[in-house]
Amino acid sequence: MRVLVADQFEQSGIDGLIEAGCEVVHQPALKDQALVDEIAARAPDVLVVRSTKVPEAALAAGPLKLVVRAGAGYNTIDVAAASRLGIYVSNCPGKNSVAVAELAFGLICALDRRIADNVADLRAGRWNKAEYGKARGLYGRTLGLIGVGGIGKQMIPRAKGFGMPVLAWSRSLTAERAAELGIRLADSPEEVAAAADVVSVHLALTSETRGMLDADFFGAMKDGAFFINTSRGEVVDEAALVAAITAKGLRAGLDVFANEPAGGTGEFATEIAGLPGVYGTHHIGASTDQAQEAIAAEAVRIVKVFKNTGTVPNVVNLAKKTPATSTIVVRHIDRPGTLAHTLDAISAVGINVQEMENVIFDGALAAVARINVEGVVEESLLDAIKADDSVIEVTVIDL
Repeated sequence: MRVLVADQFEQSGIDGLIEAGCEVVHQPALKDQALVDEIAARAPDVLVVRSTKVPEAALAAGPLKLVVRAGAGYNTIDVAAASRLGIYVSNCPGKNSVAVAELAFGLICALDRRIADNVADLRAGRWNKAEYGKARGLYGRTLGLIGVGGIGKQMIPRAKGFGMPVLAWSRSLTAERAAELGIRLADSPEEVAAAADVVSVHLALTSETRGMLDADFFGAMKDGAFFINTSRGEVVDEAALVAAITAKGLRAGLDVFANEPAGGTGEFATEIAGLPGVYGTHHIGASTDQAQEAIAAEAVRIVKVFKNTGTVPNVVNLAKKTPATSTIVVRHIDRPGTLAHTLDAISAVGINVQEMENVIFDGALAAVARINVEGVVEESLLDAIKADDSVIEVTVIDL
């Protein structure tokens, strides 16, 4: 199996892929047309990327079967195009949760004590204890979480270590789960915004979350509150945040920005990064040795499982629900040609197969096939399937 690694990747990951019997090409600087050309030239089965953008042109350039995002998100990959082309997309969720939570709390502490401004003044030869000796402190102040997935959950024990009560909103968070975590549940993001002294965002980027934190959200925040985003820049209406920083004195710690460069270096100019009270980092939330080793190990595991079994762990682009209307259940003797006969009969009446599986009973003498189909299953089709003397029984379940 050929694997093209088109991004920075841990040596342990490269070694793991080679040990798994893969032919590995590591070209960490590939992007844009160079990526398309390399896929066309190398014809890899698997593409592994971190921040490199993977557009439809790259996906269609060669016989790719799987794209692995060595990280939690996958918004840099054209997942819709991959689905149309029958290419699996997989990711490595949860492996960078601790690293991102550490950075989020680093930004909170930096804002509270104005650490970056302290450093800048010292480097410029200025001593200003009178100014920087003023800080609110974090103990007893409320941390509001928007999103309580893997990273959001890692924020909770860190907040407790600082003596900060936690109020959280998440679509999947229930009152029971909030009680287990020792936090309060909010009914809406705006409720979090209104009550929290520090808001920290931990949302995946989807069509539903894009631009979700808007003028109404920032309008609900307390004057002078802290806003932390280490998730994705696109979940924030950046113009609304700029306006709130100016009008309400919000302070922001941002690791992510809208339209940030795709690669490790590049020119980047954005109004928000230059505002007083904004501390920015360079989308480095997952960039610790611990996190990258864990992500590399998970990426290797995904490729190994795919190579050895044809299945893909953590796949993100399989249909959650198909158009199937019925399941045809065929109990049969385990002989060559039985399934081919069944599928030929289904095809002959113009019914489309959506999903299927064939499970073997102990002893490998008999099996049962479950075939999800889209279309009306007539009795004549069942009779045609039963015409094979290897078929024991055929039943239909309406979905």
